[in-house]
Amino acid sequence: MSAKFRIFGSEMSPYSVKVRSYFRYKGIAHEWIVRGPANQAEYAKHAKLPLIPLVVTPDEKALQDSTPILEAIEEKFPQPAIHPSEPVLAFLSALLEEWADEWGNKWMFHLRWARPADQDSAAERIARDMTGGASGDALAKAAAAVKERMVPRVGFVGSNAQTAPQIEQSYRETLAQLDEHLASRPYLLGARPGFADFGVWAQLYECWTDPTPGAWMRERAPRVVAYVKRMLDPKAHGAFESWATLEPTLAPILSQQVAALFLPWSDANARAIAENAEELSLELASGKWTQKPQKYHARSLAALRARYAAARSPALDELLEKLGCARWLVA
Repeated sequence: MSAKFRIFGSEMSPYSVKVRSYFRYKGIAHEWIVRGPANQAEYAKHAKLPLIPLVVTPDEKALQDSTPILEAIEEKFPQPAIHPSEPVLAFLSALLEEWADEWGNKWMFHLRWARPADQDSAAERIARDMTGGASGDALAKAAAAVKERMVPRVGFVGSNAQTAPQIEQSYRETLAQLDEHLASRPYLLGARPGFADFGVWAQLYECWTDPTPGAWMRERAPRVVAYVKRMLDPKAHGAFESWATLEPTLAPILSQQVAALFLPWSDANARAIAENAEELSLELASGKWTQKPQKYHARSLAALRARYAAARSPALDELLEKLGCARWLVA
């Protein structure tokens, strides 16, 4: 039995680095294990699904799926807290975390595999991990195989000729909005990282490591770059702020990205799954959006709606109505 938690993951996986950043913030003793051929047997022994991250606890229990991992560990290590004590702000933090996991992943995955420079960079890094550090012809062959497999998979996150410009527009707009929001605070909710930060940062971190989205970030959003670096090993520097001080720069993200794009897409996706539809199509603020449904996300939307039902109050309902989010959160 190990005295440490073990995190099987990859630097190329936003959900893996999300969990690692959380463990670092909490000061929880852990071992970061890059999943590869050298540890495949141990990974397979614990993994219920062929996914990363996989967290193995000191008593040999396996945890998978980044959001449930954070929630399970938070129960055992409640300090420093990642959830604001103010219920309205706590729900907004959870909403932003879900937006990042599901909509922010569209930025990351699309941009990673949309252009040859990004494809080549990502494929080589993934291949190096998969082969345990191969080089030369062996690495080139493995990278070519990764590229061949991954480029066609962009459709899984809804990227296609129609939606690609919308995904890139959302990424660039969010960079500008976040850069303004982070002008007067180190983290999304104030002077300490919250639940939202781990989700949002993870997608941005992966974008930062890739040639095209990384260049856009460095050129247009220097405060976001600083935030990305800060969240590699986050520290608390004070308290969460109130909604009153966050609202001027956080409300535009919630209304223009979450309410206008993510939530209507999410609702349409869930309805398509329920109806066994092969395709979903809707008008977003950014234009017409058509894609094959994403099965996993229907479950995570149900979890978000359950969280909302448990958190409902007149103050929360009034704010979500003002932001344009409320109608999409009722099952």
